[in-house]
This record gives sequence, C-alpha cells and structure tokens, in this order.
Amino acid sequence: MTASTIKRVRWTVQDLEGLPENGNRYEIIDGALFMTRAPHWNHQDAAGKIYIALQLWSQQSGLGQASFTPGVIFTESDSVIPDVVWVSNERLAQLLDEAGHLTGAPELVVEVLSLSEKDKKRDRETKLKLYSVQGVREYWIADREQKSVEVYRREQGVLVRVMTLFEGDSLVSPLLPGFSGEVGSLLT
Repeated sequence: MTASTIKRVRWTVQDLEGLPENGNRYEIIDGALFMTRAPHWNHQDAAGKIYIALQLWSQQSGLGQASFTPGVIFTESDSVIPDVVWVSNERLAQLLDEAGHLTGAPELVVEVLSLSEKDKKRDRETKLKLYSVQGVREYWIADREQKSVEVYRREQGVLVRVMTLFEGDSLVSPLLPGFSGEVGSLLT
C-alpha cells in the first residue's frame, strides 16, 4: 500500500486575472483563494464613515492619504482588499505600483466585520496574522453589531490588541496626531 499525497493548489495574483468580474471580491492569503460577495449596505456605510474621517484628517494634516477598498499586494500569494487603509505620503510614494495597487504594508488597515462567522474569523485571525507578518503598524477591527473597535498595534514586531473602544469612546492613534473619531458615530 502506498501513501498518496494531495497537493494543495496555491493561488497567485496572476490567477485573479482569469476570474469573472461579477461583483465578487477575490483575495489570496497564503495561496488560498477567498471569495466574498459585495458587502452589506451598512457595512459599506461604516467603512465609508471611517474613510471620510481619515481622509478629512489627512487633508488637514497633509501627512498621508486614506483609501477605500484598495488592492494591497504583499506577495504573489498574499493579495487582499481591506475596507480602508491609511498610508503616509512617504510610504505611498514607495508602495504604489503603476496599476494603482499598494505593494507593501500601509501603516493603518481597517476592516469592518461582516455578519458571517467565517468572515469575522478571517478578519480576526487570518488577516490579523497576515497584517502582522507584513509589517502593518496598526489594525482596527470595527464591529457594527457591538459598536466597538478593536485596536491592534505593533509591539516587538507583532500586532497586539491594545484596547477595545465602544460607543462614546474616541478613536485616536499615535500614527495620526490630532485625529479623533467617536466610535458610535463612525459605526451607526
């Protein structure tokens, strides 16, 4: 009797070119393909409010730019579409490729949790690990149901949860001097 080995298919950024453009989002994490449908209206509304707050602050401070659902290509087998990112001007000049994708870690990544448990798990575990390994400095996980934001910051090379903020709390960051957003108003 011989043991058989099943090889896992590893997806790459090039494989995305052949997938249908049908409104679905395709992401690759460690060579595994993830497909999600367009997010819920309220999900997009919360992500939009966070983006607007970050972009207004960016315009006032002149320190960087926010982007809504950008493509971030870390490697050939790690390509994701976060809900919102913020990148400093210096880093943006280094990371933006000709196709308009980021090719490395933005300083801040924001994911708004979807309602499905598998999507929540991917944001809280799989993407947290990916963002940690790739050098993201701060990661916010916004939960519309709980009206909360989990804040992860880089400590000794790893993203670690440093606080959870709730409705009525102000969201601030050492990356964004002078930025403040009230959690409840961002998630309603």
